[in-house]
Amino acid sequence: MAETDGSRAIYPSLRGKRVMITGGGSGIGAGIVEAFAQQGADVSFIDICDEDSRALAERTGATFLNIDLKDITATQRAIADLATSRGPIDVLVNNAANDDRHTLDDVSEAYWDDRLNVNLKHQFFCAQAVAPGMRSNGGGAIVNLGSISWHLALPELVLYQTCKAAIEGMTRALARDLGKDNIRVTCVVPATFARRAS
Repeated sequence: MAETDGSRAIYPSLRGKRVMITGGGSGIGAGIVEAFAQQGADVSFIDICDEDSRALAERTGATFLNIDLKDITATQRAIADLATSRGPIDVLVNNAANDDRHTLDDVSEAYWDDRLNVNLKHQFFCAQAVAPGMRSNGGGAIVNLGSISWHLALPELVLYQTCKAAIEGMTRALARDLGKDNIRVTCVVPATFARRAS
């Protein structure tokens, strides 16, 4: 049951939970880091934006891991090390992404591979890395960040939108496969809303 501090809900069930957030150094990711830290969770986040991430870690008490998520071996090793030192991850938030604009003619094979690595590949391998610990704990939660962009067919984002569409499919498949272990897998699709003048 949620309590309140007057402005935000407080969820006692999140206190002490071990939470890992990818791309937590800025933007939506930083907001997620701050929100879990305010709940008293044991928060760790992965990012490559060193200065912003260090400031966020100092402000929130979260643990910053400067790792390139495209390096799957290093990423999975960091998750394993955290599980060894603090216990298995209870909540994984797969947030990291990059929505840089590009045209069809701009895409080379190397750029294709890089964008899929940045926006999709690490989500699967981070989920793979946390799943054994979640099973041993009797359950957990994996939250994958999608995007409204591919639903709206926004221009000059073909690779980003390809990845974000794939994330919804991957989420359904992982939810099916991991649900029997009491591991919930969901996809959150942030959207922008225009404010009406009053």
